[in-house]
Amino acid sequence: MAVDYFADDPRTQRERMLAGDLYIADDPELEQAMRQAAVLADRYHRQSLAGDAAARATLAELVGELGEDAVVRPPIFVDYGSNLSIGPRTFVNYQLTALDVAVIRIGADCQIGPNVQLLTPTHPLEPQPRRDKLEAARPITIGDNVWLGGGVVVCPGVTIGENSVIGAGAVVTRDVPPNVLAAGNPARVIREL
Repeated sequence: MAVDYFADDPRTQRERMLAGDLYIADDPELEQAMRQAAVLADRYHRQSLAGDAAARATLAELVGELGEDAVVRPPIFVDYGSNLSIGPRTFVNYQLTALDVAVIRIGADCQIGPNVQLLTPTHPLEPQPRRDKLEAARPITIGDNVWLGGGVVVCPGVTIGENSVIGAGAVVTRDVPPNVLAAGNPARVIREL
């Protein structure tokens, strides 16, 4: 017997998702939005490779906010794109994966290394809700002038304070204060900057 997790909740799956509540990701409305984001990301990649001047406009259409003079080297992978904000003068290297089920805010003047993953989705620990494809998400905030080294993974709900540096390959599972160097798995503060 299937469980109706949303019997008393009139919201759409998208409304639940944006509120940070449990929802079902394979909802047709959400699947369409994901397909559109994939098309835009692919177009941005192809236009960039061809030196097409329209590439920046495509990137601006893909992401929710694109700051002045921000640079994003393709390819970029997103769930929706619309929940991703990239601050002015930020540089994003190749292969950013930004699973923006919840809001991801990257501040101004940041340096994002290659193969960085910003992961907002969460899944239930209990087996049955997970089997039933429920998920939720928690936002990620990257402060101004943060440097994320290559291959950094930032987990759901994490905030990284301004001016901090995260060493290559680190897995950031909890908040990092401003003005520190953190590294490791899980990432730990090594020293103040």
